[in-house]
Amino acid sequence: MNKYTIKTVITTAYSPDDEGVFIAADAIKRGKLAVIPTETVYGLAANALDEKAVENIFIAKGRPQDNPLIVHISDMEMLNSVAAEIPESASALAKRFWPGPLTMIFRKKDVVPFRVTAGLETVAVRFPENEIARAVIRAAGVPVAAPSANISGRPSITCAKYCKDELGGKVDVILESFDCKFGVESTVITFIENGVKILRPGAVSPELLRQVVDNVEIDPAVLSEIKPDQKVSSPGMKYKHYAPKAEITILDCTREKYIEFINASQERFALCFDEDIPEIANGRAVSYGSCSQPLSMAHNLFDALRELDARGAKQVFARKPPIEGIGLAVYNRLLRAAAFREISF
Repeated sequence: MNKYTIKTVITTAYSPDDEGVFIAADAIKRGKLAVIPTETVYGLAANALDEKAVENIFIAKGRPQDNPLIVHISDMEMLNSVAAEIPESASALAKRFWPGPLTMIFRKKDVVPFRVTAGLETVAVRFPENEIARAVIRAAGVPVAAPSANISGRPSITCAKYCKDELGGKVDVILESFDCKFGVESTVITFIENGVKILRPGAVSPELLRQVVDNVEIDPAVLSEIKPDQKVSSPGMKYKHYAPKAEITILDCTREKYIEFINASQERFALCFDEDIPEIANGRAVSYGSCSQPLSMAHNLFDALRELDARGAKQVFARKPPIEGIGLAVYNRLLRAAAFREISF
C-alpha cells in the first residue's frame, strides 16, 4: 500500500457460501486489506502473521503504532497456533462465550509479529460469532488482525453504508453484509489470580463473566483517562475514540434537568434517549436508544454519533446511560467520544 488511492472492490455476502466471502479471503491471503462484518462492528482485516499486511492496517486507519490489534480466529485449533499458553479459566470462558464478543489476552507465540501486539509479549484473541466473519477467516486459512474499520478516533462502523465513505480508496475489498448485532466492540479481558480483569467493556458484561469466574475486576482505564506515556494491553484504552466532529459533553442529571438544559440554548444538540425526543425543541435531538433497553443504546450509539455530524452539530450534550450490563460498554465509549468531559448537576 502507498499514499495513492487504490481501487477498492465492493462486494457482498449474506451467507457463508456467497462469492464475496471468497473475494475478501483471497485478498487477505495475498497480503491485502479487507473490510469484513462481525457481530460487534465492521473490522479492517489482514493476515495477522504477515507483518507488512498488518502495517498497512495502521496506515489505512491512521492508527497509533502503540495501539495493539486483536487477532480473530475461526476455530480453537487456530487459537493454539497463536497462543503459547491457555489458562483453565480461559477454556471455561471460551466454552461459555465463544464464538462471541469476548477477547482474551494470552502469552503469544513467536509466529505473531510484534507489530500486531504493539511490542507486547501477549496477544489479544477473539473467536467471532458472525458466520460471515468466520467464513472469511476459514477461507483465508490464517488468523486475521481486525481492528474497527474506521479512521482512528472516529466512530466505529456498524452498518455497511459507511464503509465506503470511511475507507474507500484505502483498502482492497469492502465486504458488505448485515448490520452488526451488538454495535460496540468486544469485551477485552486479561487473566489475573483467581479471575480476570476487564480492560475494555463490551456485550459480555462483568455480571456475565462472574457466572464463570470468581473474581472480575475492572481496570481503572475503563472509566478514567490514562497517562499519554503509559503502555496499554488492549485497544480502546488510551486514546480519544469514537468521536464525531462535534464536541460532546456527558450530563449526569435527572431527565427533567437535562431537557431544561438542552432547551435553554438553540446551540445545544441532544444525544438522548427515544423517550426524550418529544420534549426537545426544534429537532436538535438524536436518540441513541431507549432508556429501558441498554442493548438498543449499544446497537445505535455509533450511528447516532455519525448522524450528529450529518446534522452539523457543534455542541452535543449526551444523557448518561445506566452503567450496568452492556451499559458499562456504552458509557465507556461515550466517555472517550467526549474526551472524558462530564458534568453532574
